[in-house]
Amino acid sequence: MASYMANLAQKIYHRLTNSYPAQTVVNINNFFLGKEHPAFIVAELGINHNGDVEIAKKLIDVAVEAACQAVKFQKRTISKVYTPEELAKPREVPRDVLENAIRRGVLSVEAIRRLKNSDLKNSTNGDQKLALELTEEEYREIDEYCKNKGILWFASPWDEESVDFLEKFDVPCHKIASASITYHDLLRKVKATRRPVILSTGMSTMEEIKTAVDILGTNNLVLLHTVSTYPSAEKDVNLRLLVTLKSEFPDVPIGYSGHEKGLAITVAAATLGAHLIERHLTLDHAMYGSDQAASIEPHELKQLVADIRAMETAYGHGKKEILESEVPIREKLRRKTA
Repeated sequence: MASYMANLAQKIYHRLTNSYPAQTVVNINNFFLGKEHPAFIVAELGINHNGDVEIAKKLIDVAVEAACQAVKFQKRTISKVYTPEELAKPREVPRDVLENAIRRGVLSVEAIRRLKNSDLKNSTNGDQKLALELTEEEYREIDEYCKNKGILWFASPWDEESVDFLEKFDVPCHKIASASITYHDLLRKVKATRRPVILSTGMSTMEEIKTAVDILGTNNLVLLHTVSTYPSAEKDVNLRLLVTLKSEFPDVPIGYSGHEKGLAITVAAATLGAHLIERHLTLDHAMYGSDQAASIEPHELKQLVADIRAMETAYGHGKKEILESEVPIREKLRRKTA
């Protein structure tokens, strides 16, 4: 009996490993990334909401209408990520953003006094950073909104405290931004959550990527090829790196986070086998914010998702066969040698 069970187990293992070679499938809240599964499409909202939860909701609505699987935010503990000197630097911030930040209570008493005494003109880099961060109450509002809309949300934590903050919401995964790939304490903190991790690899050497992967492990990991310029020039995109990453990390699903203008390059990334596709989303390129120009607008996101799904449908199985729909055409038009 023991021998029979051992042989049966070996046969099952052989069948599974032949059906599903090397590469791991990553499960993000019952969406599967890897192998023959459809691309997981993420609308990157980042800070394009400008600290306004109503704008965030409008962006979520766009992502839902386009049939994305998730939206992504950015979470930072400002005092941990930036030095006091950096935060004190003068920076012009639009009046509506500052007025909204004052209403929301995210600025210090000193900052509000300074701004009001200067008719909101004496603003700093710190004022801008704090104005763009959503509060815990606002994230709870977004969490509920996403649940009601049937879409996932997660974020890129930039510091350990932000990981703890996001864990309060039982997020389905965490993303490591390209800027944080060498912040090893953050990688260890995220790994300790035992959630799937999406790792962006912009502005990184292959050795830096390998070190990060060694820390995170290949289980429950997705690697994203990205270029950290906003917007990215076509000549810099280097889509062949998707193939290189697949070769270097054969058991890890590979994805693409695009910052280029237009849609064609992102669709090409999906055609090359990117298992996760991410693009920044804006309501309007003319809106205030550093990422708006490298983002796509609502009609573009809808077209992008449709094009990727059409490509996946057309990709096929690779076997040559006569289709049933071709039979009448074949009978009518096929020419033969006498």
